[in-house]
Amino acid sequence: MTKLLRMSVAAALLGSAAYADDVTVGVSWSNFQEERWKTDEAAIVGALEDGGASYISADAQSSSSKQLSDIESLIAQGADVLIVLAQDTQAIGPAVQAAADEGIPVIAYDRLIEDDRAFYLTFDNVEVGRMQARAVLEAAPTGNYVMIKGSPTDPNADFLRGGQQEVLQDAIDAGDITIVGEAYTDGWLPANAQRNMEQILTAQDNAVDAVVASNDGTAGGAVAALTAQGMDGIPVSGQDGDHAALNRVAKGTQTVSVWKDARDLGRAAGEIAMTLAEGGEIEDSVEWTSPSGTKMQARFLSPVPVTADNLSAVVDAGWITQDALCQGVSDGPAPCN
Repeated sequence: MTKLLRMSVAAALLGSAAYADDVTVGVSWSNFQEERWKTDEAAIVGALEDGGASYISADAQSSSSKQLSDIESLIAQGADVLIVLAQDTQAIGPAVQAAADEGIPVIAYDRLIEDDRAFYLTFDNVEVGRMQARAVLEAAPTGNYVMIKGSPTDPNADFLRGGQQEVLQDAIDAGDITIVGEAYTDGWLPANAQRNMEQILTAQDNAVDAVVASNDGTAGGAVAALTAQGMDGIPVSGQDGDHAALNRVAKGTQTVSVWKDARDLGRAAGEIAMTLAEGGEIEDSVEWTSPSGTKMQARFLSPVPVTADNLSAVVDAGWITQDALCQGVSDGPAPCN
């Protein structure tokens, strides 16, 4: 089969991704210890294998300085394109420059890198924030609210917070709800979220009625703090569809996990990486302007809020087994009933 014919066949199979024989894709993970990223990696690798590309990676272990050296190493190993989950979107600049100097395309994966040389691939994080707030507000239309935000070095934290505020503003203006505590979570680490939640509970003498937490890890930390005070069961939001979080939704200790199917995001990243490596155009991309006014090419995927009302969806999609979802649940929502 000629290379031209192979490229045509692969393009038909992969949509936007051209045949990527001899292409090496380097992925820099911010912290691969989080459950979420293992699913993303499997989807990226699957897309690359289907397209004939190779995969190399590095784990920055929550260190922005290590991520810079990791990316230098990926470039030295022959990466033709980089997928970067930035630990610190401000500190990542030299890595983008190093890639640009070598003519290597960069995909800002899930987290914004404000550089017009990076292709931004993520879910609609403002809408994720809206979905979180809607679910919590429906469950607790009045009372004292706590906002457990994401990492201060991740622009997604503020995108989420903006979406949350859009939904909550009318209830705040009407005096129905009051935000009594708010804190960023360094590194998105559950332990930091738990500590923040404990401090807010102490300051408020436990007078808290709902928690808008920005992802499932921070939700887990918040729930742990609430459980220690006998307050588990008050509305709490999250995102990512982490298995532990979905189990909490089944148990009733978390209200919503906004599901961003990492398999879709990972596969899209792999296909986009191969296309960029071959100098192709990305289908379904849009020109998007960042908060600081940087014009970038981007693609935004749509999230799905998972609550007790639609838990069966994640089982039907093969995201989680019914046994894992329903562990420790008796007489819960479908399919745990």
